[in-house]
Amino acid sequence: MFQMPKDRMHALPEYHNLLTAAGLSVTTVFNHPNIKPWRVLPDRENCTLDFEFEGKPVRLHIKRYKPERGFKTPAEHEFMGTAALVYEKIPTAPLVAWGVMLDKRSFIILLHLDGYTPGDKLVEQGTPFDRLLMPTADLAARLHMANLHHRDLYLCHFLAKLDGDNVDVKLIDTARVARLETIFTRGRWIVKDLAQFWYSTTKLPITDAHRDAWLKRYAEQRGLPGVGGIKKAVLRKVAQIAKHDAKLNAAQPNRNISIPT
Repeated sequence: MFQMPKDRMHALPEYHNLLTAAGLSVTTVFNHPNIKPWRVLPDRENCTLDFEFEGKPVRLHIKRYKPERGFKTPAEHEFMGTAALVYEKIPTAPLVAWGVMLDKRSFIILLHLDGYTPGDKLVEQGTPFDRLLMPTADLAARLHMANLHHRDLYLCHFLAKLDGDNVDVKLIDTARVARLETIFTRGRWIVKDLAQFWYSTTKLPITDAHRDAWLKRYAEQRGLPGVGGIKKAVLRKVAQIAKHDAKLNAAQPNRNISIPT
């Protein structure tokens, strides 16, 4: 029997009670009074929701996307990217729920990673990049060896938790995670990822020696013979990214605001 389309929300079973305590449902996710946007862009809002659950403070991260044309909505792409990382055992933020409205708005809800801080913020706060160098390079290598690419592989999308000598890193912002489909485009997407990471470090107290060491570590983890050829391609792409980024920042000044801690 044919069913009329309707707003829909897909929640992981283990988070049903959490969502109920938060007052979140498909009818409230776009108008909940306690959801606080911290970045508003033409296509989406990045928000947080703080509340108590079972006597403990909880924070959820909610992305609310404007209607977009296309077969899949942005939230569906982000769900698929998150699912791909989970399938390949690449650490990321826990998915709570996602959904699509009849008018093509969409949303995704993620659990806050307690104790984790964006890599760029850690460096700005005085953490030496040496502490993040190997964990982030290793995770980038794992991503590509899993036949995935990110397309927004900036340092701010590596969330790190420092615990003594240990550094645990997770990869977030999965909307543009996708499979490396063909040998004809594989190299181009990998170079783009590496160039984005390289470019994101140029605005921080990170040296060229650090960047070279990061690329070398990445190559070693992937079993590549060297970095000479790939570095030239990365630097060419970095120059292109810098020009494009300047245009985007002029049009959207709050585009590069980091997740609030």
